[in-house]
Amino acid sequence: MKTFIQTLYLVLFFCLYSPMSLQAQAADNPIALIKQNYRNALVNKSPDKAPLIKTLSAIPPEEEVSDQSVIELQQQYPISPEEVALLVQTLDKNGSWTDINYNDTKRSGWEPKKHAERILKLTKYYYQKKETLPAAELSQIKDGIHRAMGFWFDSRLVCKNWWYNEIGIPLTLGSAFLLFEQEMNEQERQAAIEVMQNAKFGRTGQNKVWLAGNVLMRALLQNDWELVKEAQAAISSEIVLGREEGIKTDWSFHQHGPQQQFGNYGLAYISNMSFYSEVFAGTPLAFSQEQQKILTSLLLEGFQWIVWRGYWDVNAMNRQLFKNADIDKTFYLSFAASSLLKGSDPITAGKIREMIQRNSLSNTAPNTFVGNKHFSESDYTLHRTPRWMASLRMASNRVIGTELINEDNLKGYYMADGALYTYIRGDEYHNIFPFWDWRRIPGITTYESNAPIPTPYQHNARNQSSCVGGTSDRNSGITAMQLNRNGLTAHKAWIFTENYILCIGGNIRSDSTATLMTSIDQRFRRGKVWSCSDKRFFHDNTGYILLQADTCVALTERKQGQWHDFMGMYKPMMLEDDIFSIYIKHRKNKPAGYAYLVLPGSSKKQTQDFRTDDIRILQNDEKMQVVIIGKWCYAAVYKEASIRISEKEEIDIAQPGTYIIDMESGECKGEPFIL
Repeated sequence: MKTFIQTLYLVLFFCLYSPMSLQAQAADNPIALIKQNYRNALVNKSPDKAPLIKTLSAIPPEEEVSDQSVIELQQQYPISPEEVALLVQTLDKNGSWTDINYNDTKRSGWEPKKHAERILKLTKYYYQKKETLPAAELSQIKDGIHRAMGFWFDSRLVCKNWWYNEIGIPLTLGSAFLLFEQEMNEQERQAAIEVMQNAKFGRTGQNKVWLAGNVLMRALLQNDWELVKEAQAAISSEIVLGREEGIKTDWSFHQHGPQQQFGNYGLAYISNMSFYSEVFAGTPLAFSQEQQKILTSLLLEGFQWIVWRGYWDVNAMNRQLFKNADIDKTFYLSFAASSLLKGSDPITAGKIREMIQRNSLSNTAPNTFVGNKHFSESDYTLHRTPRWMASLRMASNRVIGTELINEDNLKGYYMADGALYTYIRGDEYHNIFPFWDWRRIPGITTYESNAPIPTPYQHNARNQSSCVGGTSDRNSGITAMQLNRNGLTAHKAWIFTENYILCIGGNIRSDSTATLMTSIDQRFRRGKVWSCSDKRFFHDNTGYILLQADTCVALTERKQGQWHDFMGMYKPMMLEDDIFSIYIKHRKNKPAGYAYLVLPGSSKKQTQDFRTDDIRILQNDEKMQVVIIGKWCYAAVYKEASIRISEKEEIDIAQPGTYIIDMESGECKGEPFIL
């Protein structure tokens, strides 16, 4: 009888506490489950994130931070007892820290936000350690949190930049409030809700998601189920394709108009959405399968293309050219990818794990994600081989090239004029910006001048041409751009193959007497520069071969510069380093042109011995640029034309665009420009 009763108790126990039973309880109290999911996500309870946290911990965090993605990345670092002890010890009686300038008026990198971030750090530590710390130590931390929160509630600090007031501060403090909710008295809870009320539904794209996410935290603090549902609906309403801002149908991301924003708003979007995917998983508000698929497709069809061996592509940083941004942004993307695992099917989850592993800084295996992709809605091309990656960023009358906001990107005016970067290790342009000549951004054609760099808001800042586009065919592609602004015209085309990039330019002219130049590359000097007859150059595992050009200049210079000069939030501090630069100075008085090869992942001998007989440039002018490589004909056509590919054969091209023609089969693959 005793055994039977014990067995009955066990059956009842498992019935009450089985996963199905927990799900039933969650259905009865979904707010409690969402809160718990939220807290678990904040403190990274997922085992998939443990390796990322371990690797991240070995990298010193940045001290001057404005980028919200990097701020949230730094929140992933393990919190040490020493850090917490120092924060508590240095906290003033009134709840402030003396090293923070609470009167700061900057619009970017606003110092009082550090106060909110420290509160979040303390509440995270308290939440994780409250069951294990000695009572006296726990009481000190708890008292410090109460005082720090009280100072913020009483001070009512306001930034000149609306983003901090409505998004940045509520986003940080809302997380702290949820972690510390059980310890707050009613007066504190009401003050916390008042802080969160600065965020209201509205705006578009990622700003809309941030605001709705802040409303969600307020709803959870108020235990308001209807408002929770409304916030989730606002968040999930942005998981759609093809709107003016947000995810585009080519899997790029736009914000602030038709502008590629992978590294800024796009990264914030995928990170936030993956976080909410984790928070709502297993609740009545879980994202639908269709919504989850859109998010994983954005990750795998969009973001996956732009990272290389743990480094973020410069062309995808947008205006956020911060220190170590290429590493930090890739780490943050990996955390976002890990959050998406929870709601993904096994096949998709496997692809996500492969992507995370591929972009580990310690990974030395050959790249397995290869191909050529042109993001037609963002004028942006990526080319990936087993050994190297290249990226190309352009602009048109449809696509804004760059922006300058809050003193971010003060010198980036030319960054979408055909900027071409090649990566082998991934660190080729890591933290190079203080030393750059911003008129020699790799790949661009512009004026040689010592005049100040224009700003994006000056007259004629946008490219006044619709002839920008690209065609991909398996592991090769052609991309073309008609550059037309500030009195300068150039027809530029790039042909991407498995072993090299052919860069050609024609009809280069201007209404100015200033010298025009085309930059081939500009990067840190690594070892010696080899050259042969001013036509072949080799440096840093990359060869450069001039096929057609005017004067070519290759030099190394000791350069000085500071981050503050182009990112205003940094404190002025002069730095210096050695920079390698190679560029073409064009002849004056008549239209100029160029043709050169870039051979990433090559050697000095390979550069010296490389045969160019297989490359035939048939035409390079204002009408079209036509090249034959083996059996393939690559063409950038700017006006209706006929391409003579042999003595007996012509191909008529009725629509301007980019085309790849198989001369053996006659098959023609092409993408007309969006006129």
